Amino acid sequence: MITRPPPAEDGMGLVYALSHHLLAVAHSAFFRGEMVGLDNIPQHGPFLIAANHASFLDPPFVGCQVPRPMAFFARKTLWKGGLVSWWLNTVGCIPVDRDGSDVAAIKNVLRALQAGRALVLFPEGTRSPDGTLQPPKAGVGLIACRAQVPLVPARIFNSHLALGRTGPPQLGIPVSVVYGRPLAPADYDDPAAGKERYQRASEKIMSAIAALELPPPQVV
Repeated sequence: MITRPPPAEDGMGLVYALSHHLLAVAHSAFFRGEMVGLDNIPQHGPFLIAANHASFLDPPFVGCQVPRPMAFFARKTLWKGGLVSWWLNTVGCIPVDRDGSDVAAIKNVLRALQAGRALVLFPEGTRSPDGTLQPPKAGVGLIACRAQVPLVPARIFNSHLALGRTGPPQLGIPVSVVYGRPLAPADYDDPAAGKERYQRASEKIMSAIAALELPPPQVV
């Protein structure tokens, strides 16, 4: 079932709400795919979304479908002053080192969750070159185990074809997202795992992402 992008929720900042709307329009106009499982998004309280990663399109297209304020990681190197830095700060992006596990970033994540925002995470840590799911990094498991909030697995389809590592965007290729049922912390976090706790959590989260499938096209 194709679900229309929801309107921005009251309480979003003006810049975030405008960006949210424009990205939803861009997805609908140029990369319109199926959006499945939006009813799995928690309506109240903090939560995480963990998704596969194959394109720069992934963060905005996952977030623009969610009618609640989201926070996103962005490389610290993007903060170079000027309009870009202002926009990143205004919409709630969190600066992070490439490994995604620095102490300041984790504190900012917990602060954002306490403020009622949700956060998008990418367990693979970097973009897949061909859309194939990559082994997860321990950093996402660390954040999820520290946060102790519901986690929604999500799988993005065809974003690597719509905008890969090289070349311009390929308009008209549908980018679809499937949002799975939320996982409780107990579903992925095993404190008794010791040093392997965070890596095992990341692997369980990645398995939940891999299990999501795009429904077959409906026959009209």
